[in-house]
Amino acid sequence: MENKKERMLELVELLNRARRAYEQEDTEIMSNFEYDRLYDELAGLERELGTTISSSPTIHVGYEVLSELPKEQHERPMLSLDKTKETEQLREFLGDKKAVISWKLDGLTIVLTYLEGSLLKAVTRGNGEVGEVITNNAKVFVNLPLHIPYKGELILRGEAVISYRDFEKINDEIEDVDAKYKNPRNLCSGSVRQLNNEITARRNVQFYAFSLVQADGVDFKNSRFYQMEWLKEQGFSVVENHLVTSSTVEEEVKWFESHIKENAIPSDGLVLIYDDIAYGQGLGATAKFPRDSIAFKWADEIRETTLREIEWSPSRTGLLNPVAIFEPVELEGTTVSRASVHNISIMEELELGIGDRIKVYKANMIIPQIAENLTRSGVKDVPKVCPVCGGKTKISMENETKALFCTNPKCQAKHVKSFVLFVSRDAMNIEGMSQATLEKFIINGFVKDFTDIFHLDRYEEQIKNMEGFGEKSYDNLIRNVEQARQTTLAKLVYSLGIPNIGLANAKMICKAFDNQPERLINATEEELDEISGIGGVIAHVFVEYFSDKENKDLFRRLLLEVEIPEETEQAEKQIFENMNFVVTGTVKYFSNRREIKEQIEKKGGKVTGTVTSKTNYLINNDVESVSSKNKKAKELGIPIISEEEFLKMLEE
Repeated sequence: MENKKERMLELVELLNRARRAYEQEDTEIMSNFEYDRLYDELAGLERELGTTISSSPTIHVGYEVLSELPKEQHERPMLSLDKTKETEQLREFLGDKKAVISWKLDGLTIVLTYLEGSLLKAVTRGNGEVGEVITNNAKVFVNLPLHIPYKGELILRGEAVISYRDFEKINDEIEDVDAKYKNPRNLCSGSVRQLNNEITARRNVQFYAFSLVQADGVDFKNSRFYQMEWLKEQGFSVVENHLVTSSTVEEEVKWFESHIKENAIPSDGLVLIYDDIAYGQGLGATAKFPRDSIAFKWADEIRETTLREIEWSPSRTGLLNPVAIFEPVELEGTTVSRASVHNISIMEELELGIGDRIKVYKANMIIPQIAENLTRSGVKDVPKVCPVCGGKTKISMENETKALFCTNPKCQAKHVKSFVLFVSRDAMNIEGMSQATLEKFIINGFVKDFTDIFHLDRYEEQIKNMEGFGEKSYDNLIRNVEQARQTTLAKLVYSLGIPNIGLANAKMICKAFDNQPERLINATEEELDEISGIGGVIAHVFVEYFSDKENKDLFRRLLLEVEIPEETEQAEKQIFENMNFVVTGTVKYFSNRREIKEQIEKKGGKVTGTVTSKTNYLINNDVESVSSKNKKAKELGIPIISEEEFLKMLEE
């Protein structure tokens, strides 16, 4: 008995620590599979011993409210759902009743209140009793109606979610690998709970209604299904739902299962709720679960395989992420051979060693993970040196987890951002050279400095055999690299990534030194400071960059790789000298906003991204727009002009 109590205490502490790491720190110290297994073990011990510890995760649900957003108590506690992985239990739950079956979305639950046809309030689920008021943020959800036909008081619940596509796009834009979100749910939580709703707006948060709580004066025909149809009529996006009986539930579960891969919105199972509203409400609730509904979690398809190696994938912060490479297995209709292990702590928890027999599955039927290690030979051979640069590694504790880092500040993997800038459109303009591709080339040792990009043909066979590559994509890549050899001195200088040196500044500096590279790299701070538009700060960092022998050597080697045609630039009338522009919105006469920028810079002006008191003109074809830039320009009395007006200025 005592051993069981001790085990229960141990499980409570471990599960709470894992939940805090996942929900508040966006890190993982154990797999979803392991969490579920331990949770079930704890629930079993609580039933057997008739004891539930006050801090047990089986009775405390949701994240702890920590932000500075206003707090509000829910009128009715928001309970979690009882769950099962067995369709037979769903049949038992249904009996002779009809129910509504729908996706169990994996986001952040929100309670909305509308009054007199307008959104009055939005509150997060929080810990089930107290939530955070996020009304301003809800107003910028991409699909949420701010006004609806119904004029009474409407209270409904739904899930704020971010699609897989937007999740990947947003994560790709985050330069710090440690800052990347682990999954769409964590990204959604961080987006919805922002203090600045401009950030929320940029994240493309969507809202799907799943439950109507109150709408007085409407006859819902005692049907949950009818409520969902009514919410659609009010303009809400509603979670996909079907009517189901005990005789059709298995077929419906299979239908949802077959549509997981095409579902753009994260889901971690299904929800069943009795269609008969009065019957369901009459059942009441337990201390934790409502009795009118139940969650169904997918029974994970698990395959046994052999661990072949641990690959250490480097990041720009120096973090080396362990990735398990195993004998390929078929999972959920695809061949899988690798799974992220996240950190050394999880490796140690699994006692993961090369040659071990492991069980793998797909979390939410999408993300490959290790479920269990059958042979547990133990962690060994954690690399002493970085696989990219050969620099020494060290193990550090980060958020209660052990992680491996490369200590070499010049490790190429830490400078992926600089390579991304080098190949970008305003720099060397190498099409098809994405950040993901560059990371692969750096990890494999194909690219150590900028000049190596021009000699990728040395690794033709290896690149053709890389995942996502082939003969055609390789040929396209090499052709784009060769085309990039034709450039300008200003673009080459900008591509170096010298702090504070944008393309406009690079053009000014090159022009001042007659596009002569040697004069440029030997320039003094005094000479640079005399250039109009180049201040002391920029002059200092420019001279400091080229005072480094390695930087100067790299630039000279790059000059041998490129062809810079002699610039016979006709003197442009500097009609925009000392003038600042901001360009926003869609364009009609130019191909893109970059072309407008080039015209302005050619005539002595400067383009910035923010409207300030120093801005002379805001160019926006939608002069009457209520965008933040237009509002700011009007506040400051800055003229807002259209493209047509700008073109007339060019003709003067």
